[in-house]
Amino acid sequence: MIKLDAVDKKLLEMLQQDSKVSVNELSKKLNLTKSPIYDRIKRFENSGLIEKYVAVLDSKKVESIMVIFCSVSLENQKLDAIEAFGLAIETLPEVVESYLMGGANDFLLKVIVKDLEAYHQFSSGILAALPNIAQIKSTFVLNEIKRSSAIPLF
Repeated sequence: MIKLDAVDKKLLEMLQQDSKVSVNELSKKLNLTKSPIYDRIKRFENSGLIEKYVAVLDSKKVESIMVIFCSVSLENQKLDAIEAFGLAIETLPEVVESYLMGGANDFLLKVIVKDLEAYHQFSSGILAALPNIAQIKSTFVLNEIKRSSAIPLF
């Protein structure tokens, strides 16, 4: 865990909003010279706090896609079975997010496919074919209201 001061948090908030913002602009907004800005960013990168820089696509402008949330229950909740399922879904490009859950279901998956037929092929032919699957419940997204990759810094 990295200790962040107020300037670190503001800098990270700005980078999460636009990672291509210039160091000149960051230094003006933070009232610092370029050198401390570079040093802080390099520290964030070296520590792994900043994992990578990515382009966030507007899903409404991408050719037809469907977003589905799948709640998955496993037959066996032993650690090795949970880890095996986690490793298996890491290889599936349709699964864009995966969470180990507490409560009624073991995993929550965010799945993106082209259409309903593609989802049927994925859920029945690939996901359900994985070992240790007890149940899959699917919820289809009708309209995306809010999406953000930014992590709030308190």
